[in-house]
Amino acid sequence: MPAIVFLGDEVTGAGYRLAGAEVRIPAADDVARMFRQALCDGDLVVLTSDCAAMLPATVIDAAIRHADPLVLIVPDVVDRLEPPDYNTVVARVLGISP
Repeated sequence: MPAIVFLGDEVTGAGYRLAGAEVRIPAADDVARMFRQALCDGDLVVLTSDCAAMLPATVIDAAIRHADPLVLIVPDVVDRLEPPDYNTVVARVLGISP
């Protein structure tokens, strides 16, 4: 069982592969299946914001809340989509910021 499973593009995945992650490059129509499989296979699932954008927000939110395995959304190498700022979201939910 790999400790870290990365889902995203090949270029960004190359860096994660060097760090010891198992890299999976999903086709656009296969992201949901590969994400579900990664949740079963790894202790940490890292996916690019592009892959996250292809999944329903409810799926991502549920996976992050469940926290087993941990799910991390990161920018891709060309920074096409900014990952969500969860610090701001949590602060807003807690009533700390407007």
